[in-house]
Amino acid sequence: MNQIIEIFKEITSIPRCSGTHTPFINYMQELSKKAGFLCIVDEYKNILIKKEKSNPKLAFQSHYDIVCLSDNCVPIIVQDGDILSAKNSTLGSDNGIGCAYMIQLILDGIDAEYLFTSDEEIGLIGANNLTFELKAPYMLNLDSEEEAGICIGCAGGVDIFASNSNKKIISNDKNLDLYEISISKLQGGHSGVDIDKNIPNGIKLIAETIKKANAKLLDINGGERINSIPVNVKAIIASKDLPKPSHENMTITKIDTEVKQLNIYDDKVIDFIYNFENGVRSLNKDLGVVQNSINLAIIKTNSDEIKIELSARSMANDELAQLKDKTISMLKEHNFTVHTDGKYPAWKPDINDFTNKVLAIYKEVNPNASLEAIHAGLECAIFKDKYSHIKVASIGPSIEFPHSRKERVSIKSVENVFKVVQKIVKEIT
Repeated sequence: MNQIIEIFKEITSIPRCSGTHTPFINYMQELSKKAGFLCIVDEYKNILIKKEKSNPKLAFQSHYDIVCLSDNCVPIIVQDGDILSAKNSTLGSDNGIGCAYMIQLILDGIDAEYLFTSDEEIGLIGANNLTFELKAPYMLNLDSEEEAGICIGCAGGVDIFASNSNKKIISNDKNLDLYEISISKLQGGHSGVDIDKNIPNGIKLIAETIKKANAKLLDINGGERINSIPVNVKAIIASKDLPKPSHENMTITKIDTEVKQLNIYDDKVIDFIYNFENGVRSLNKDLGVVQNSINLAIIKTNSDEIKIELSARSMANDELAQLKDKTISMLKEHNFTVHTDGKYPAWKPDINDFTNKVLAIYKEVNPNASLEAIHAGLECAIFKDKYSHIKVASIGPSIEFPHSRKERVSIKSVENVFKVVQKIVKEIT
């Protein structure tokens, strides 16, 4: 079973940050050719691998991009006994482990459809624009992050983008001092599955400090990805008194320069962030997951405007629409212009012959296996819409703290899940 880990280590050395496609495509084209499979790449850099005369019963699917907390990051894997993590970066086990499973099955010559989608982490771009024809009646997505959990439903989501260009130059009549406020080395995490874990949001913490100091905002930038809880944020403010830090990781430094005029942003920007109810909005007791949530993920300033990006999620499409509309209304009340993008539907829990078959097989390996739904966006919901004939389930190893520097995966869990994958292949194909 060590071959899965070796494959994972090999592909982790390949640049795969969202938006980076060519290195992995080249790798898969060469691997497919050696294994005797076709490798087809579409306009959006999705990859479909299959035999030339394929008669597939199963389609396997993973996304090949990873969340990078810094540009062009290639994770350096650290192994400590059973645990794999990375040195000062995300690990990329989301969804690199799923890719490793699929690569091993290709090398084993298993007749199936192997779909590697692009740019999942920045809005499920590949899946949303997929044009491949899939013939298999069943799809096994390999992007779940809890061993023994068979996902049969997930949250839908929408990304909200807002900008405020109300900026003005004022005289510094009150002799305000300039300060730089920065926060870093927060835990971070996935804004879906980790949203209920009380992980600090760097943007909210900076806004709290600014608001309580009654300060003026001159510049602010922070956040890493729209589906991550923000870790690094920095702001320049003008304040009468020394602001008080709202977190132990916050640094406040006075800028020793006199200014006669201040180029400040609308006070309503900080008012919005300070008052915004970030995180969990409601729970689903029946499914045992978060029902509705929203995360303030990114904030940026340029010469004439300030932009923020939020990610809203819900287990129900109508409630997602309500959450979106309520957030848009609040933003407009605070002088923002707003648009939305990256919408994907909720995957309503679906129990069928395929999910029951996967459950029965899984229980042979782990008696604790169960069907469940998660508060995160899986591409499965899109596939259900695109391919009405396909029945879908999602499994994967236990991955802790995805999208963060603390991301880690158990080697034993990786091996356990691959045993399940092999049994599914044997019984269905």
